Amino acid sequence: MSTNRRTLLRYGLATVAALQAAGLGVRGQRTVAAPADEPISIVPNPGYQRIACEEAWTTKEIVDAQIRWTESEAAGKQPYMASMTRGFAGNPRFQIPLQEIGEGRILDMDRLGIQKQILMLTAPGVQILDAATGTALAQSANDQMAEAIRNHPDRFAGLTVIAPQDPQAAVRELQRGMTELGLKGAIVNSHINGEYLDERKYWPILEAAAALNAPIYIHPTAPPVQMGKDYVWRGLEGALAGFSHEVWLHTMAIITSGALDEFPDLQIVIGHMGEGMPLLMYRFDYMQVLAERPGTRDNPAGTKLKRKISDYMRENLYITNSGMAWAPAVMFCQQVLGEDHVLYAMDYPYQRDDYEVAALDAAPMSWDIKKKFFQTNAERLFNLNT
Repeated sequence: MSTNRRTLLRYGLATVAALQAAGLGVRGQRTVAAPADEPISIVPNPGYQRIACEEAWTTKEIVDAQIRWTESEAAGKQPYMASMTRGFAGNPRFQIPLQEIGEGRILDMDRLGIQKQILMLTAPGVQILDAATGTALAQSANDQMAEAIRNHPDRFAGLTVIAPQDPQAAVRELQRGMTELGLKGAIVNSHINGEYLDERKYWPILEAAAALNAPIYIHPTAPPVQMGKDYVWRGLEGALAGFSHEVWLHTMAIITSGALDEFPDLQIVIGHMGEGMPLLMYRFDYMQVLAERPGTRDNPAGTKLKRKISDYMRENLYITNSGMAWAPAVMFCQQVLGEDHVLYAMDYPYQRDDYEVAALDAAPMSWDIKKKFFQTNAERLFNLNT
């Protein structure tokens, strides 16, 4: 028997309710889920604001530059990125809402019960472009985003667009975004032409983010050429597997590089229920020695971490449920990461389903924990009240 997505959300609510009835629910969460056969809807005036933390946008200038890049010699070196870019850039179903950060978007937010969106430049962003072009377009995008936020300060906040292919320029733009434009962190659309932020040449970005109290949100993109072939052949390069695995690699690379020992105040955010990483925390700790062994990272001595991988995840990592409006997964992650480290996101405009909002309104969390999930965790992490 086939199961559609909405039925799966209902089964999720029923599953959590059954676990709670058996005394196996998340500690402190004793409210009852709606029965699987009862209708659910968005709760009006629930007593908390719904702040959506991974909401995509872009500019026409960036899309035009991306299209030109797909026709360049550089695109031939990253064919999977080029394919994804053509698909996104040429799709009006996505581009019309992505390029609308005014009244049209707010109408959609009202329909979906969303009080505020945290805007982040969608993949592939400016990272596929040459450094000078990427830096200039990042500056322009930040100016446009800041204007939209000034026009609608109660509805939008935003993350600074940076071009990490020029680390020093990226640091300067992050400083401008945080200190002059009122932005609330940084967005990195994962790998930089096959490179990752754990590499030492990018550590000035990590250092600046930590000093500025600027969370870095790592968003998926198409896998780099060195890892993508086997995914593409099987149709798994996107949201089914490649996106998650690529961000998983990026996040784990930062953790095991020692960067979080060097910059203990650094905050990393990833979406899609932590790309599955919370499920594996026990195994990460058990096998941590493999990432520390001599010879890794071309270091004869290896890289010895000061803490367990799970400690870094609980202290430096935050996750959103973007694209994953599934109560069992949300509540499991609250249990293993801590209820303060799990935030709400919709993944607009790629997913914009009022039923998903209703399913999370109906999730059997206590009201206090639900308010953290939907509102106050985001306010604290992204410093939204200043």
